[in-house]
Amino acid sequence: MKFLRKLLSGIFLPLLMLCAVHHEADAQQVAVKTNALMWAAMTPNIGFEIVTGEHTSVDLGAFGHVRPYGIDSRIIGLQPEFRFWFNGRPMIREFIGIGALMTIYDITLKNNVYDGDAIGLGITGGYVFSLGKRWNLELSGSFGLVYFNQKKYYSNDNYDDYFVNEAVMTNAQGYKMCPVDLGVTFTYIIK
Repeated sequence: MKFLRKLLSGIFLPLLMLCAVHHEADAQQVAVKTNALMWAAMTPNIGFEIVTGEHTSVDLGAFGHVRPYGIDSRIIGLQPEFRFWFNGRPMIREFIGIGALMTIYDITLKNNVYDGDAIGLGITGGYVFSLGKRWNLELSGSFGLVYFNQKKYYSNDNYDDYFVNEAVMTNAQGYKMCPVDLGVTFTYIIK
């Protein structure tokens, strides 16, 4: 948990400060969004996107679930992202971005339990279609490097064996190259 708090303050807070920077107040756009692919995986999610310049925006998404489809799984996470829009008008057409993934999880698959946290950094690409004056459809994907720090054990292990002097021991950590995000996202532009 301390690991994730340090990473959140190192990545998440600077991205929030980018949100505060914008060129003209009357050109500021704000949108609320949700990823349909996550809903299909029974993972409620919500995101906000704020235009920060003529070609830039900052996107912040949050997601989580408890026992989707009866699977013993609990996840909560954040996905901040800085985007560059090629056409000179944010929130429409093609973009690239640098995004992060921060998550805490406790998942049981068959007899294996994975309890830990992860953080990742990836490159995103996407395209946004206008569905009307205020509605957009975004298709996006991100690939990057994810660092994980977890306790991995079998479900019938003695969980107390993973404590030393009242501190929880992790027994698995490392890096993986993998998809960081995949989205079919509906966006409503508030202003």
